[in-house]
Amino acid sequence: MAKLPLNTPDALVTLRREYDIFFSRINTLKDASNYEALRAERYFSDSLQSVETFLDDTVGIIDAPDAELVARFSELQSKASEVGPAVRRLSNSGLSYFALLSDRRRTNVAVTLSQMAVGVTVLLLAMLFLALYLGYLNRQSNRQRIAAVEASHRMNIVTSTSLDAVIVADAAGKILDFNAAAEQIFGYQAGDAIGQDLGALIVPDDHRPGHEAGMQRMRENGARHVIGMGRVQLEAKRRGGACFPIELAVQSAQTEEGEIFIAFLRDISSRIQAEQELVTARDRALAGEKAKTDFLATMSHEIRTPLNGLLGNLTLLHDTDLTAQQSRYIKNMDTSGKLLMSHISDVLDITKYDAGKLLLRPTAMNISTLLQDIVDNQSSAATARGTTLEWAWTSPPVDWIRADRERVQHILMNVIGNAVKFTHQGRITVHVAVANREGGMPEIEFIVADTGIGIDPDLQCQIFDDFTTGDSSYDRNVGGTGLGLGIAQRFVKAFGGEIELESTKGVGSTFSIRFPIEPIAAPGALVAHRKTAGHAPSRAILLVEDNKINRIVAREMITSAGHQVSEAHNGREAVEMAGAQAFDLIFMDISMPVMDGRGATRAIRAGQGASAQTPIVALTANAMAEEQEAFLSDGMNYVLTKPLSRDDLLHVIALHTDNAHGKSSVPQCPTGDVAASSLDELRQTLGAEKLQSLLDRFGREFDALVTRLGNGSAVSLGDVAQTAHRIAGSAATLGAVELRSALLAVEKAAKAQDAGKVDSLVTDLCAIWVTTRPLLQAQNLGNPHS
Repeated sequence: MAKLPLNTPDALVTLRREYDIFFSRINTLKDASNYEALRAERYFSDSLQSVETFLDDTVGIIDAPDAELVARFSELQSKASEVGPAVRRLSNSGLSYFALLSDRRRTNVAVTLSQMAVGVTVLLLAMLFLALYLGYLNRQSNRQRIAAVEASHRMNIVTSTSLDAVIVADAAGKILDFNAAAEQIFGYQAGDAIGQDLGALIVPDDHRPGHEAGMQRMRENGARHVIGMGRVQLEAKRRGGACFPIELAVQSAQTEEGEIFIAFLRDISSRIQAEQELVTARDRALAGEKAKTDFLATMSHEIRTPLNGLLGNLTLLHDTDLTAQQSRYIKNMDTSGKLLMSHISDVLDITKYDAGKLLLRPTAMNISTLLQDIVDNQSSAATARGTTLEWAWTSPPVDWIRADRERVQHILMNVIGNAVKFTHQGRITVHVAVANREGGMPEIEFIVADTGIGIDPDLQCQIFDDFTTGDSSYDRNVGGTGLGLGIAQRFVKAFGGEIELESTKGVGSTFSIRFPIEPIAAPGALVAHRKTAGHAPSRAILLVEDNKINRIVAREMITSAGHQVSEAHNGREAVEMAGAQAFDLIFMDISMPVMDGRGATRAIRAGQGASAQTPIVALTANAMAEEQEAFLSDGMNYVLTKPLSRDDLLHVIALHTDNAHGKSSVPQCPTGDVAASSLDELRQTLGAEKLQSLLDRFGREFDALVTRLGNGSAVSLGDVAQTAHRIAGSAATLGAVELRSALLAVEKAAKAQDAGKVDSLVTDLCAIWVTTRPLLQAQNLGNPHS
């Protein structure tokens, strides 16, 4: 710029043009996106900033008039000299950057070429592999072609050697192929069969019109009833004309000669015979199942019979002069015997629960009273273990509800009883709460928490299974059948609820029980007027029993009440004695030698002896309802299940005898009245609380029967008869004699399959129940004579 002459206008134009070019290039470096990465370099950006400063300082000089430009040229030249190093640095850094960028691009190109080389290599290898694979497929195709030829050959061999007959026929029914199995099954040689009409050859004469009609329909409109429908069972005809069962499957195929039909036939004579044998085996299995039921009944009898002797002798022994210690021992033995009876009942009844025959019998109950009774019952056992047992409401109390009291008691007794068993020197709390649920009935929740030994995690998933009593430590310390929690869970589910367990080994367990309830108002206390039972007159009673111990026990129980007892050791002796003497009542054992009780009863009823019309009461250890029903059909009037109690015997005597010698009747009383003596005896034997439970249970059973009778045709009259008979027995035990008579009338009509009469009796039955029920409840709520 120093050498530039400024004495001519062209020189100034050249100067400004070069300055503008320089300015434009610097702006390009500053703003162009191509140089964005270069501007990020600090060395370049600093130099660019210096050049921009120079341009900002000199742009005014360049744009000034010529005279001013000439005057300030030396200043412009000085600034240009100062910025010269920055321009060089700018140029050098740009060159360095682009050189480096070129190196990078060359490297990228080299990498790309390398990748292309690898790709080409892989592609060549793939093509080589593809060529090899195509060769492999070609070889496979050749092998498959050879295999197809061999398969066709084998298929021909299979067809010819098949155990099933294979017959090929054309659309006209002419046989085209007849394999070896067909020859063996039908008795024709292939040469003789081919060309023959299929229907004439193998279709039985009585089926041939149907076969020909089907072939005609197929030819006319293509209707096919057998072809392509899988295997069907028909009959075929052998060469000699004998018919036999076959299994037939027919398919069709198109050939150059037209449509053909391939029939696969199998002689199923052996299978039919096997099925018949299977039916026979099934019948035998059913008979075996019945035998198992009979076995349960027999085992029940065999267990209850000695148990009857044990408990009966304890009853007699209790009436003798005993010391306080002896009385305590007898009481303990009696408790153990009743516990054994409870276990027997649990084992026999468990299948009924699982068979879906569990009927809920809701009744009015006080849940607070029930809980307090259970806590009182378990308190002594808890105290003996140094354990505190308590219960409380955690919500506002809802004392009175409508629920199945017996089963609620069973659930709580098992859960709380288990907590007491497995808790030593600890604490058991029972919390009760009732919560309202939207759109549903209120739900009650019982939380039973203990600080006992806890339950092992591996056992928790099995704790509600039948016969599960815990691990070895449980078994060493406590007893039980392991049915309690299993039955409790069934009852909770029947209520529509659930029972859950949370337990930590060594810390304790918590059972949560929830199910819907129906809160009700507290019922008013009803106390019925009762009559004091008078002294029963002496009766002549025939006792038929082969077991000496049971005979002695029953005789002592009866004679202690002032009655006269004659004894027979088997059914034949009983028939002879009943024919010769008129008895007021006959107690008839069922299982006896020489002649059993059922046969003896039929013989007495069929004869014209002095006791032909005398009431006969079955004495049996058989708890099966269907067997007891059979006893009644033989002519017996009542069934008394062993073990026998003195109160039961005396109650039955009073129930089936009157003042007229040789006559029998049900004691008469006003409609709906209750025999007070019966409830007095039950109260003395069971206690007030157990009697209440018994009355509640009876009410639930009766309500369930009435509900079933209201279902009309949906009810099995046989079941109604059985249920009415069972409840009638309970009514007799409770002294509800008018109700018993009405139930026996329902039973009689149901046995006669007279549905209309059953329906007409329901109204009378309900009317009697309306007056009887308050009296039964009242007898337990207060005793005027106590």
